[in-house]
Amino acid sequence: MVTYNIHKGGRREEQLLAIGEALRGIEATVLLLQEVQGGGGERERAPQHQVIAAEGWPYTVYGGNRFYRRGHHGNAVMSRVPIVAAINHDLTAARRWESRGALQATVVVGGVEVYCFSVHLGLRRRWRWWQLGRLRELVEALPEGAPVVVGGDFNDWRGDQCAAWERRSGLSAVVPKGRRATFPARGVQLMTLDRLFVRGLEVVEARVLRGRPWSQLSDHLPVWARLRVPTQGAGE
Repeated sequence: MVTYNIHKGGRREEQLLAIGEALRGIEATVLLLQEVQGGGGERERAPQHQVIAAEGWPYTVYGGNRFYRRGHHGNAVMSRVPIVAAINHDLTAARRWESRGALQATVVVGGVEVYCFSVHLGLRRRWRWWQLGRLRELVEALPEGAPVVVGGDFNDWRGDQCAAWERRSGLSAVVPKGRRATFPARGVQLMTLDRLFVRGLEVVEARVLRGRPWSQLSDHLPVWARLRVPTQGAGE
């Protein structure tokens, strides 16, 4: 499992291809991506999630959040195992300023349905409090005890909002080994913006992917975790 804000692929085709190559190299089963350009752009390029998924992830869903004259961007979920359902939830707290969302996708691992959310929260604290409350409602609406993964760019540089959400949501934060900061990708990482939370899954190992090529591909670093569905097999 990987959560990664790709920063619209750097707006260059060669950089987007490099992101896809780097992600294939770590052989993740499920990718939760944010700031994915789903259509349009300056040169009317192909949707970025389709470009990345072409050589490794046959199951892909996308949820557009920010729409503009020549395109849109949002979140994506890509998987090597089947995606059997998906819905894009609107998390916009201030429509005049920011459009945000949570893309929910149900993947099947070893016969078990796992509910995955790719999320990107707002820049202001009051917006994030509302968005985290809505996200908690979405998790509570799922079948009781079902495995859940919530990952994305939470924009919570202090960490207190995510800590409060963890206590209230029934999910547990995935704690990467070593340094946890993910932003900025280049130089010294100062803030832990990108996170994973799980329920009903065993965390075997986790880490923030550092160094080259990751420091050159986006303004965020990815968070990778190896997760296991207890007694039912394993997935990454």
